[in-house]
Amino acid sequence: MDNLARLLLRFLLVPFGYLAAVFAGAVVTLFGAWRLGTLFAPAAPDEAPIAFILGIVTAVAVLILLLSMMWLVAAVGILFSEAFAIRSWMFHVGNGVISAWIGARILSPAGSLPDGADDTFYVVAAGLAGGLAYWLVAGSTAGFFKPILRSPAERAALPPAEAAPSLPARDAAPPPAAPGGPQNGTSANGP
Repeated sequence: MDNLARLLLRFLLVPFGYLAAVFAGAVVTLFGAWRLGTLFAPAAPDEAPIAFILGIVTAVAVLILLLSMMWLVAAVGILFSEAFAIRSWMFHVGNGVISAWIGARILSPAGSLPDGADDTFYVVAAGLAGGLAYWLVAGSTAGFFKPILRSPAERAALPPAEAAPSLPARDAAPPPAAPGGPQNGTSANGP
């Protein structure tokens, strides 16, 4: 029953993790590359509602763009981490950066990216944020099975293996001499 619950949990956490990654990447793209924050400070006060609606429409468009173009690239790394129970934050952040960069390169030749969205700095920043967000939601518990390599705390809880019989060390000091000195008229330097 525990395996069934873990499997169902993975089916819930992985899509939520992907949505969190897309949301984090979209926030970095909207506020970094496109400077969406400047839309909320228009020159005339009567333009504020229009700027707010424009910002919401832009955010939805970016989310749809990211959801549709980068899911397949990210899915390769996500499936790899789930299959081999890779829980490293560095793996998931790297997967986010690679997915964002490849997704931006897929969209760039078509000219479908607005100005500033294909800037390498913001693409890498969006990938970093997306990978970290995925790791926080789903990546830190990746894998249906427990990882093969256990943590030091888990290894300490295991019973110790039977100790092998100890052999004398080669660099050990020689046994002490018998009391009374050398016998039979021999010395340590020879006869």
